[in-house]
Amino acid sequence: MKLKFTKMQGCGNDYIYFDCFEQKVDDPSALAVRLSDRHFGIGGDGVILICPSDKADCKMRMFNLDGSEGNMCGNGIRCIGKYMFEKRGLHKDKLTVETKSGIKELSVKTENGRVVSLTVNMGKPVFAADKVPVLSRKREIVGDDIMIGGKTYTATCVSMGNPHCVIFCSDVKNTDVCKIGSEISSSPIFPEGVNVEFIHFINERTLEVRIFERGSGETLACGTGACAAVSAAVKLGLVPENESVKVILTGGELEIACTESGVMMTGGAEITFNGEVEI
Repeated sequence: MKLKFTKMQGCGNDYIYFDCFEQKVDDPSALAVRLSDRHFGIGGDGVILICPSDKADCKMRMFNLDGSEGNMCGNGIRCIGKYMFEKRGLHKDKLTVETKSGIKELSVKTENGRVVSLTVNMGKPVFAADKVPVLSRKREIVGDDIMIGGKTYTATCVSMGNPHCVIFCSDVKNTDVCKIGSEISSSPIFPEGVNVEFIHFINERTLEVRIFERGSGETLACGTGACAAVSAAVKLGLVPENESVKVILTGGELEIACTESGVMMTGGAEITFNGEVEI
């Protein structure tokens, strides 16, 4: 059996996309494990299915490279918007995508019939500890100390439809993101695991971020992670509301604005190549 796929990336956050309007994928979890391997597979941060939806223009299902299913992927959803516009000919200024975190709306910016950037309303950040979720006696963990593996970290925990633990540090380039991120992500205080953002505050308009994603390890970028970083910075009074903040990720840059209607994320998406794989 052969399946057609499209490899796409946003800020280096790369996934293998399967158009399920045209074909059926029986075991996406096992497929993600097999195909995400960069030596023996296609290579990527996981697999994303673009499926029909009775609630939106399409439905998104994303699977991390360890086979676990995630709720949302900010860079991935922008890629889906580009795919729907350019590959499936859905030429609309606004597209809707059904996710496990609800229906997300994308605004599409084009030049000469090609998508150059997309803005996604990622919804409102949730800081309530039981909603993140993070086990705590406090209602919220905002700039508070948490003890993990015998070490203390000053953290802000927030949900962007998936759990995040945001940590500000003075030297993000030399932080052992994989080691510390893995310890925090697998801590029992996070019953569903957690994505960990390590942030260097440059100024009130610029943040530098490295990200450890549950199920994938350190990635070049994470859209929900960038949104969580700016949301935490706003909550802590470090950056302003309703104004765009540049987030510098290892794989590129995103513009994030926390508004009353939700966290607005703007960035590009690129088609790397198309192919066919034997299953």
